[in-house]
Amino acid sequence: MNYDYKFGNDYYSYFGDIGIKSTKYKIIAPEQEQDGQPAMEYLMTPRPIFDNPEYKGSEKLKGKVAIITGGDSGLGRAAAIAFAKEGACVVIPYYNEHKDAMETKDYIEKLGGECVLLSGDITDKGFCQSIVEKTLERFGKIDILVNNAGVQYQADSILDISDEQFDHTMKVNIYGMFYLTKMVVPYLKEGASIINLSSITTFYGDPQLIDYVTTKGAIVGFTRSLARNLALKGIRVNAIAPGFFWTPIQPGCWVKEKIPSLGADSAMGRGAMPYELAPTFVFLASDDSSFVTGQVIHNNGGQIMG
Repeated sequence: MNYDYKFGNDYYSYFGDIGIKSTKYKIIAPEQEQDGQPAMEYLMTPRPIFDNPEYKGSEKLKGKVAIITGGDSGLGRAAAIAFAKEGACVVIPYYNEHKDAMETKDYIEKLGGECVLLSGDITDKGFCQSIVEKTLERFGKIDILVNNAGVQYQADSILDISDEQFDHTMKVNIYGMFYLTKMVVPYLKEGASIINLSSITTFYGDPQLIDYVTTKGAIVGFTRSLARNLALKGIRVNAIAPGFFWTPIQPGCWVKEKIPSLGADSAMGRGAMPYELAPTFVFLASDDSSFVTGQVIHNNGGQIMG
């Protein structure tokens, strides 16, 4: 396939070999799907754009140490690369996406940054403890925690959600976040930042993502409560609620026929590539947001407003 990429509002709108071109909305990708979560970024067509070559770092995170769960791919990869451009050292806990993780590490190292990969399951408290211990052993401190890892499964009815699926979604999206945050907080100092990933689906209630939406709504509450709890210690806690971004979670969740229309109902009539969210991560991680806490930042192309 031939992809006509261009940075700006009009990129990734045309797929030459399959002749998809729409006047109603801009298409992110052709039909495709992967079997289960986590899906692999290296198998996606087209590959997500995770770095804007025009983005130049200005040392906003120089000397900082950041843990980014799920930073091997998707939005986490975009955050990790932007952090590295801003001077941060990055620790990436991930599950089993080894090829994606190595691509991210290699990319960061080519930028001159440091990246540590840790493979494991964040629903395991022992692994979360290991993440903290190995980060401190390597870098001696933790300044930024990005709770990005998550799973998402499509189900047409609540009757289709098994107890096992509900339990797994809760444990990955909520328990893992809670465990790791609890273990990181004692080592955070004034000026530190915690960034949690919620979702646009929380604010309109996607009918096919009931268990996922439940967890993402809980993340909003967790963010607000933790922000008040840590505010006087000078530790900020915020959340991001992305709209549709072209990341591995999409082909790993939806039936293939749904992929081309994802993001079409936003005001901008399109979804987005991961690099478009990277500056928001940097803003919340840096002193640029020194008076921002307990907030949910909406990056959704105008799909949800107000």
